Amino acid sequence: MNPPAVTDHLLRIRHRTCYRYAYPVNFEPHRLVLRPREGHDLRVENLSLNIFPDATIVWTRDIFGNSIAHATFPNTATELIVESDVTVRRFFDPASPPHLVHSPSTYPLAYDTLEHGIVTGYLTPVYTEEADAIRSWISTLPHPGTFPSTESFVIRLAGIIFESFAYQRREQKGVQTPDTTLSLKSGSCRDFATLMMEALRHLGIAARFASGYLDCPATRAARGSTHAWTEVYFPRLGWRGFDPTTGKSCDHRHIVTGTSHHPRGVMPVSGRFFGPANAFVSLTVGVEFSSPEADLPPANPTP
Repeated sequence: MNPPAVTDHLLRIRHRTCYRYAYPVNFEPHRLVLRPREGHDLRVENLSLNIFPDATIVWTRDIFGNSIAHATFPNTATELIVESDVTVRRFFDPASPPHLVHSPSTYPLAYDTLEHGIVTGYLTPVYTEEADAIRSWISTLPHPGTFPSTESFVIRLAGIIFESFAYQRREQKGVQTPDTTLSLKSGSCRDFATLMMEALRHLGIAARFASGYLDCPATRAARGSTHAWTEVYFPRLGWRGFDPTTGKSCDHRHIVTGTSHHPRGVMPVSGRFFGPANAFVSLTVGVEFSSPEADLPPANPTP
């Protein structure tokens, strides 16, 4: 059997976040989750952070293995601008399906006892006060045991959220609670990811929140934003991504910058400011993807 035709592809990601204030304000240290996670399928070739006002940057790695930049600001300002410019090299087979199931896991899942100490954190619901509302919604879903594999059920769950809820882009910080999303029948990508994560945990399926970028027409046209989806842990198969905003499994177009047991753990930019109560004016976020070769200036013609 021939090995998959894996090829490598360069991708440039430019991400700009801008907060504006009516008066000069002071900034507490900010936490930035902007560096893509590296592995067998992705490598960071270079990354630069441009921040205004000037900040001191310290990099750390959190308990989930995410690369975190901590920015400390000595001066006040009426704007806070965080610009990330990163080039990554992706390794994938364009003709291959996103998930090749080597060992389908039937429901209920049986996790290795050696992993229980870690898996427990991804099985514990975050919004315990909304357990009744979530369980009520779960009762309307197909039972996971009726599917040939738990993975096929999870794919179907992503499809149900995609089909049943209206997408609404929100630039406000934070996520809606699952009950709010269920009541409104709408939400952003991070709201859908949170709802799916909580539902899976109530079903005894380990899940986590993933934040990052999606390579799609909007980001190619400089009209994109950050993205979020859900990752599920299967025995022997490991972590697999599912996107309830598109209703499909994740593939090479999903670029992870951080994963956590809680949505707050991987907000791209988080921190507080101190100033007048009415100081905050606006928040804008933009993400643009391009091929590095396309960014180069045209070559001079040969005489």
